Amino acid sequence: MRLDKYLKVSRIIKRRTIANEACDAGRVNVNGRVARASLDIKVNDIIEISFGAKNVKVQVLNVAETVKKDDAALMYKIIE
Repeated sequence: MRLDKYLKVSRIIKRRTIANEACDAGRVNVNGRVARASLDIKVNDIIEISFGAKNVKVQVLNVAETVKKDDAALMYKIIE
């Protein structure tokens, strides 16, 4: 699954266009490298996102095309 779609489906970022813009600005790293929105996400990847002064680091636990709102938090685990 594409990185921008994963961020939206897992509800880490609310909209796919905002996820796309964050990737284009270089604020998203996957496994320690700056990632493009089209990067293919797999289970156990580590995603780091910079939201201004706040950094979020998550580990991918599940990749699914559609998820209910209540189950979205089960797609990842916050590391830091």
